[in-house]
Amino acid sequence: MAPVARIRSLVVDCPDPRALAEFYAQVGGGTPEAEDDDWVVLRVPDGPRLAFQRAPGLTPPEWPRADRNAQQFHLDFDAGTTWEEIDAAEERVLALGARVLDREDYEKKDFRVYADPAGHPFCLCRIDPL
Repeated sequence: MAPVARIRSLVVDCPDPRALAEFYAQVGGGTPEAEDDDWVVLRVPDGPRLAFQRAPGLTPPEWPRADRNAQQFHLDFDAGTTWEEIDAAEERVLALGARVLDREDYEKKDFRVYADPAGHPFCLCRIDPL
C-alpha cells in the first residue's frame, strides 16, 4: 500500500525559534532560514527538515519522568564510532548550551542523553563500527 503522504518537517515548539535553530545547526549542520520571528526552518544536509515554532510559555519535559509533562519526542544524532568521539561531541554540545540529563551507566549504553537550550531531550549516539 502506498503511503498517504511523506513527512515534510519535524516541528519543535520552543520559546526562541532562531536560537534553537542555530543550536541544532551547530549540532547537526545546515543553515537556519527564518520565515519570520515565529517560524525558522533548518534543512539538515542528508537529514530531515527541522522547523522551530515559537511557543511562549513552553514547559519543557522532565526527562525521564513520564508522570509530569512527558517527553513527546527526542532527536538522536550519530556522533562517532569511538567513545573519544562521543566525549568530544559532548564537550561541543555542552559548550553550545546543552546540559546533561543522564550520566548513569554510560559505559553500558551506546548513547548519552542531553537537553537542548529549550529543554528538549536529545541523544548523542555511538555508531557501531562496521
